[in-house]
This record gives sequence, C-alpha cells and structure tokens, in this order.
Amino acid sequence: MFISQAWAQAAGGAGGSDFLVQLFPLVLIFVVFYFLLIRPQQSKMKAQKEMLAGVKRGDRVVTGGGIIGLVTKVIGENELQVELAEGVRVRIIKQTITDILTRGESVRGAKESEEDEKPMLPQPAANAPAERKSLLGSLFGKK
Repeated sequence: MFISQAWAQAAGGAGGSDFLVQLFPLVLIFVVFYFLLIRPQQSKMKAQKEMLAGVKRGDRVVTGGGIIGLVTKVIGENELQVELAEGVRVRIIKQTITDILTRGESVRGAKESEEDEKPMLPQPAANAPAERKSLLGSLFGKK
C-alpha cells in the first residue's frame, strides 16, 4: 500500500495538572488586581465614609463641584447647611463633600437656632494694609 499506517499515540491520563497550569495565570491576575485596585479602593471608600461621619458645625469643606464653604448646621443624617459667603447659606447632601479643609472647634452644648447670630466665616484683619502695589510699580519702586 502506498499509505503508511499512522500509529496513534497512547492518550495520557494526567489531564488534571494541565488544567492547573492553565488556571494559574488567571488566579495570578486576580491576585494582582486585588492588591493593586480593589483593596486600595476599599480603604479609600472607608476613609471617605469616616470623614463624612465626622463632619460637624464649624468645618470648612469642599464640595464635589469645587465650592468651599463653612458648615453652619448639620441637618439630619444626610444633609448639611453650608455658608458660602456672608449671608449665603445652602443645603447640601453630605455625600457631595470631597474634602474637609479645616476642622472647626467643638461646639457641644451650644444651641443651634434657625438663624445663627454671628457668621463663622473668617473676617479680614482690622490692621491689614489697604494699599496694594501694582506689578509695574513694584518693579520700579512706585506705589
């Protein structure tokens, strides 16, 4: 005959170790993703939650839109009253706060009325110089 006989090789019975070798890269990728992505994100979320739980009256905060304001009242569990400028107060949801710039002093025992007597925004110093130099004036020594 012109066709040679092809001898079939004996099938190996050790297919289980081949499966583990193929599964190992997938497990390794998951472990890398866990330590580089999932775990840091969980710790960041935990820190954000603790920060929001600790917001109190007198804190200077930054909202998600980049607005800086002073917390004048904590309304309920999820809402704050924030003073943006003197006499300009808005109500915001706590979850929109991205950062606390400065912590206010503890005001335990102080009663909160609907309208606070004195705004807690920082006032300019009374002895601050009123004059300003222009850029050209400062270069040439003129006021």
